[in-house]
Amino acid sequence: MRIGRILAKRCAAAVPVLLFLTVVVFLLSRASGIDPARAELGPNATAAALAHFRHAFGLNRPIWIQYAHYVEQILQGNLGTSLRTLRPVASDLQTALPATIELVVFSSALAVLGGLVLGVTSSLGYRGSGSFRLGMIAGSSLPSFLLGIGGIFIFYGELGWLPAAGQTSYLTAPTGPTGFLLVDSLLAGNTAIFANALQHLILPATVLAVLPAVAIGRVLRNSASKNLGSDYVRTAQSKGLREWVIFRKHVLRNSLNAPLAMVGLELGLMFSSDIIVEKIFAWPGIGNYVAQSIPAADFPAISGVTILLGGAYVVINALVDILQAIADPRVTLQ
Repeated sequence: MRIGRILAKRCAAAVPVLLFLTVVVFLLSRASGIDPARAELGPNATAAALAHFRHAFGLNRPIWIQYAHYVEQILQGNLGTSLRTLRPVASDLQTALPATIELVVFSSALAVLGGLVLGVTSSLGYRGSGSFRLGMIAGSSLPSFLLGIGGIFIFYGELGWLPAAGQTSYLTAPTGPTGFLLVDSLLAGNTAIFANALQHLILPATVLAVLPAVAIGRVLRNSASKNLGSDYVRTAQSKGLREWVIFRKHVLRNSLNAPLAMVGLELGLMFSSDIIVEKIFAWPGIGNYVAQSIPAADFPAISGVTILLGGAYVVINALVDILQAIADPRVTLQ
């Protein structure tokens, strides 16, 4: 019941956030100078057709009525037509989204794993933890584009271990039924395509995961270090329990609140880096889609991606709040 109440509160809090996001995107679309009627009908549309479209969709009505119609269209899944691809933005996003989800999920797993390793080893002072921490911090201090280019130069150009770009080398890779290449290749029983897709995924996912991993690891280390000096830890030590057992059974769970909050923040910020990483590695996701749309001033595509990522950020933070409530019964969000 407590988890249900927290979820209900987060859903209620998400509504004004998403409405504010739609207001910002709507006002920016009007300030951009792009004529929605001409964007929808094309540059060769007649004046009569443009006038009819503006009347039918209320573009000649007060701005608050236009905004209400805009929100109604979003709720129906209509994000407009891309000026670059001349296809519905929703269809473009449906095609590109699975590749981005695969990349972000894999990167998130690497970030959480790297953060745990960094936080635990540095908290307990294991041998070699200083070198690992130094390497992670050095990697996170580099911009994403420089880290990506350096990774391509080393692991593709010099060592030849990993591919430099794309999602797969196979032209006949499956595209269904889920749209996720790793899943579809396994469903098709083609382990060669699965292994190839995984190779293509490693380098961009690692580049995307380095900075969040360091941030999560730092917060976990600070939180764990405080708990290691607590009375219950000294009591466990007096009972003769090993250091790792004390950390795993007593310290780790009590130290998860702050790292989980950082996970929510970093996964949201990961979407901004995703645009750069997908562009560098020619990854066929929404980051590459919006990177191609910006030079073309394709505002319908840009606004569609903005709304999608805003909604994803709200969902991620709601999930993080639920995980915090599971990890710590004291969390109530009151």
